[in-house]
Amino acid sequence: MHHNNIKSSELQNTKSWGNAKYIEDDIIIVDDISTALIPKDPRRMNFLILALCTEGEATYTLDTQEMRIQKNDVLLILDRHVVSNFTASKDLKALCIIISVKFFFESIRNVGDVSSLLLLSRNFPVIKLAQEETETFQSYFYLLKTKAADKQNKFRRKLVSTLILAMFYDLSNVVQRMLNTDSMRQTRAEIIFTKFIKLLEGNFKQERRVGWYAEQLCITPKYLSETIKNVSRRTPNEWIDNYVTIEMRIQLRNSTKSIKEIAEEMNFANQSFLGKYFKEHVGISPSEYRKNNS
Repeated sequence: MHHNNIKSSELQNTKSWGNAKYIEDDIIIVDDISTALIPKDPRRMNFLILALCTEGEATYTLDTQEMRIQKNDVLLILDRHVVSNFTASKDLKALCIIISVKFFFESIRNVGDVSSLLLLSRNFPVIKLAQEETETFQSYFYLLKTKAADKQNKFRRKLVSTLILAMFYDLSNVVQRMLNTDSMRQTRAEIIFTKFIKLLEGNFKQERRVGWYAEQLCITPKYLSETIKNVSRRTPNEWIDNYVTIEMRIQLRNSTKSIKEIAEEMNFANQSFLGKYFKEHVGISPSEYRKNNS
């Protein structure tokens, strides 16, 4: 696979899939993919996709891993991963939820939500649901579709955001069941990634140095960087920046703390340093972000 030639898959294109309901370019909910023109050539995702197969089957390649989905399987693909070689049976039916990265960040309530989703997608890109779990997912899907279609509802966006988060919690619970019943074989790289994410979740407010995380894992910074990049398509620095900016977004959106207080809590030298860091990674100042999301 020649990564330099990989095109990005655009979220807007999925609006043309059958019976799609959507909120702007942020979330699209589809219950008929029979008319979807899914390319077979490699495409890098610039959004998250969660789908439940209700009939038939399909195969595809996720990065370099061959995947197969059948009835009652749910698949999760995060942004930046590459999907190729998609082939479906004629009777394939699936419920699909496509979420922009921006909307996902709006939906989460703490960084633990990110960690759960990361480890879910890494360890279980396809999950076989029990019948009761399938019915739960279908209930979320049709409720989400109804709420997304209700343009008269003043709180439509917040309702959909809250339902998305609840659905992810239920999926995380399914993963816990699988972890308790299955002996999951992980490569050394996957083990390092899992340990890094858990370490990052507990320490990102105090530590933003890749070297510190490598030291805790008893490996070199170079090896950590290569391993995390190979497993996740992001560098350790990108993950650290991601966690820090997510936490700052949450604090600015959901708390009454001053920017100075947030800077102290996040271990920035002063408010000015936090402001520069936030604007570099988010594109606007902390005060503008708080005003836009109040």
